[in-house]
Amino acid sequence: MAAYSDFSFEQMLEMLEALHDKYNRAEFIEADPISVPHSFTDNRDREIAGFLAATIAWGNRKAIVRSAHRMMEYMDFSPYLFVVGAEQSDLARLRSYVHRTFNGEDFVDFVRAMQRICHKYGSLGELFQSSYERHQSIAAVLSDVRREFFSIEHNPHCCKHFSSIDKGAACKRLNMYLRWFVRRDNRGVDFGSWERIPMSALYLPLDVHSGNMGRELGLLTRRQNDWKATEQITHSLRAFCADDPVKYDFALFGAGIDGFLR
Repeated sequence: MAAYSDFSFEQMLEMLEALHDKYNRAEFIEADPISVPHSFTDNRDREIAGFLAATIAWGNRKAIVRSAHRMMEYMDFSPYLFVVGAEQSDLARLRSYVHRTFNGEDFVDFVRAMQRICHKYGSLGELFQSSYERHQSIAAVLSDVRREFFSIEHNPHCCKHFSSIDKGAACKRLNMYLRWFVRRDNRGVDFGSWERIPMSALYLPLDVHSGNMGRELGLLTRRQNDWKATEQITHSLRAFCADDPVKYDFALFGAGIDGFLR
């Protein structure tokens, strides 16, 4: 593989578009955490299912998908109704859940936080969209939503599962969640239901695979995967599609998983 500097702009664009066409398709859904919100039709269910699936989305994808579907079972496969109506007896059922370091107490506190948000705003989507309308910045939204989320009493352990942009985290899972609900095209993968946030404002969900691909292609020079790296690689991708830079998430992640450069 030639270095990015050896490619013309047109060659790089052609490669990114080809990889995008290869990976941004309905066949991508089943093995990805986005399959969890795809199992619902009501957008409020999708938002909660998606938020929880994104929250535990690190490590083996098969394990993530399996554990996220198990979360939905705990919630009687009606996540929105469960969240808004959950009482102490309902929350007690969640305490036996565990996925790696996300435990039952974390699950309880996440449901309590989402319950407060749904009662105050009507849905998770309304919180994210109204925050963007106020701030016109995804970075500010991520800070704002996290502050709102933890404004009620909670166990300190659960905070590690909601990345803090104020501490410089890459916020990969949150950016992935935003991609799911903001991006819209005719491919059938992302939902595109949050129309009050423009796709152009999104940031790449930077992880090991997309980061490695980005560095190999010269789209990213920063060594660590933090918020500054997220800004840098997204800025690079905006040169190829300013209106929808995160469309290339599929290209970089899928190619990284498949060892495109090996």
